[in-house]
Amino acid sequence: MKALVTGGAGYFGTLLLRNLIRSGWECRSLDLWRSDEHPDSVEQVQADIRDRGAVRSAVRGVDAVFHCVAMVPLARDRAAFDSVNTGGTRVLLEACQHAAVGKVIYLSSSAVYGVPAELPVTENTPLHPAEPYGRSKQEAEKACREFAARGLDVTIVRPRTILGHGRLGIFQALFDWIARGRRIPVLAGYQTHYQFLHADDLADACVRAAELPGPDVFNCGASRHGSIRSALETLCDHAGTGARVSRLPRVPVSVALAALNHTGMLPLAPYHALMYGRAMYFDTRHAQSRLGWAPRYSNEDMFIESYDWFIANRGLIGSGPNRSPHQSAVNSRLLDVCSRLLSTF
Repeated sequence: MKALVTGGAGYFGTLLLRNLIRSGWECRSLDLWRSDEHPDSVEQVQADIRDRGAVRSAVRGVDAVFHCVAMVPLARDRAAFDSVNTGGTRVLLEACQHAAVGKVIYLSSSAVYGVPAELPVTENTPLHPAEPYGRSKQEAEKACREFAARGLDVTIVRPRTILGHGRLGIFQALFDWIARGRRIPVLAGYQTHYQFLHADDLADACVRAAELPGPDVFNCGASRHGSIRSALETLCDHAGTGARVSRLPRVPVSVALAALNHTGMLPLAPYHALMYGRAMYFDTRHAQSRLGWAPRYSNEDMFIESYDWFIANRGLIGSGPNRSPHQSAVNSRLLDVCSRLLSTF
């Protein structure tokens, strides 16, 4: 069996390729960048997902396509969201249909739900994205359903917030503050219930979904999850730096964050700012039942593993070329501004 992973040089794409190789798949990667982390057995295609000719060539001869390419929320670029996330997905689906690819796995996002009216979120919860990134992912899902109706076998996987060793982006802020022994802000709603997903568990779900015939939709998240407070306090105890979780008043902090985020000063995308302090978790029984999938990591497991990786690799973060946004550090000066601002409440 041969697989193509779009976004194969990125954080999750790299991990998914390793998982596929361990499962006996022959692999090809399509990305704007080449990765030095891939074994020689991985064929690397450097191309833009919007390049119809390159994409048609890349899907030729593969049994399954895992579509992980996306313009991430931190890009704050509405035109790029539409062009890459929606337009690029349509280009890929057209190429897969033309090449009679047997299975397509589309990696979607929790952002398609916006702020759900009821919890837990199921696959049948209405989609109400509240910002441009989420809307672009919803439009890409519409394209998936359109092509599925034409006979292409497309399955949609919606992950909760992804964690795991090597995952940085906005999590650098949290880990940096804990390492420095600072206060970790949690808005009122202190017991807010929030669910994460380990990248290894997501990769396992994607591979299982590729081996299951017929279009479907799967919500994926940790089966062991709880409050943000519990996960962060466990992490602070593990770190032993004196960092502690502090409850902050929702209204003034939300106003301050919204004002700063509007200026582009904070390393938060609109979706991150929207969901900060809100509960969000999936009902994953459909994925577990249909896929025989059993996520291994709890929220606490993920935080501890990710933090330990951050501490062990702190001196190397940001030093490598062509790193994806999820593998890259955010501006530390802005993080210090955030930390000092929040500590005044």
